[in-house]
Amino acid sequence: MIVARTGNEAMAEAMRQINPDVVAAYPITPATEVVQLFSKFVHDGLVDTQFVPVESEHSACSACVGASATGARVMTSTSSQGLALMHEILFIAGGLRLPIVICLVNRSLSSPINIHCDHSDTMASRDAGWLQIYTENAQEAYDTTIQLVKIAEHVLLPGILSTDAFIISHGMERVELVDDKEVPKFLGERQVKYSVLDVDNPITIGPLDLQDYFFEHKRSEIDAMDHVLPVMEKVQKEFGDKFGRYYPLVDEYKMDDAEVAVVAMGSTGGTAKVAVERLREKGKKVGLIRARVYRPFPKKAMIKALSKAKVVGIMDRSDTLSTMGGHLYNDLRSVLYDADARPLVKNYVYGLGGRDINIEEIEFIYGQLFDIKKSGKVDRDIVYFGVRGE
Repeated sequence: MIVARTGNEAMAEAMRQINPDVVAAYPITPATEVVQLFSKFVHDGLVDTQFVPVESEHSACSACVGASATGARVMTSTSSQGLALMHEILFIAGGLRLPIVICLVNRSLSSPINIHCDHSDTMASRDAGWLQIYTENAQEAYDTTIQLVKIAEHVLLPGILSTDAFIISHGMERVELVDDKEVPKFLGERQVKYSVLDVDNPITIGPLDLQDYFFEHKRSEIDAMDHVLPVMEKVQKEFGDKFGRYYPLVDEYKMDDAEVAVVAMGSTGGTAKVAVERLREKGKKVGLIRARVYRPFPKKAMIKALSKAKVVGIMDRSDTLSTMGGHLYNDLRSVLYDADARPLVKNYVYGLGGRDINIEEIEFIYGQLFDIKKSGKVDRDIVYFGVRGE
């Protein structure tokens, strides 16, 4: 069924079809709509979910941890300061291997106060032991919400599905929904090995874990993350075979003969694809690499994609505040250490606080990359693109 939906509506529709056992949530702009719409589904009897309205995002994530530990299928939604308030509990959920899924709307972190898009919120939580997937549009947000539930429950790790604030969350798009009956069939029931409600086989959750075993338990969590990517690929293929929409770990666009390329995340990937088409019409061999899966980081797929170009502009919608540029830039430079072919790279930190980036500006970036290709050197490796006077 083809419908017109915003990104928030698309994620809420996916949650309705998933019909989780528990959703605990607290409202925050611009993610409020996701759980607000879902609460209406609960009220109207369209789902069997136990909806838990709580007093803060910290409480929301805590309630999700408790519910997931019983064996329930659990979801929530948040953004920005809400995710920051969950930060303590994110590590607990990851360490306890609880497959909670957050439908997240990317929004800048204060201060100053801002409600618009950048990726500083999820980047601040990138090492909490959660899977992270960044989406380009409402269709991908809908599809990936469904996929991520299955992936998380298979690998026993929590996951974050990211959409850009207002650009995706409130932008109306054409979305193709799958049949309501097909989503439960695709997901199946959550297979539970351990539950705090199993009184015949009692377990301890969250005990004190000192020098004797903490390292081993943390190593187990790390090992689980090391084995996620093949599961992601399997679930993505299964989804594509069943519903006709395929998603890769790394989205390559016109990269086979590209001389220069940009790497982008989220909705900017869609804007960059239009820039690529326009430049291709002018005979420019340009390409795009969209970093879709960010945690775990798809190292091999990224090396393969990056090695196709001579010069790469890495676009970050967040900054590490370390004098070293953006998060994606630092990860990709690390990846390139093991690459046989290393393109010249330049970091473009852009769009903080929701500042727009348009097609013409991305075309300008491609022009700078061609200048680098011609000169054979990068004079300034980090640029804060779009800042007045920069």
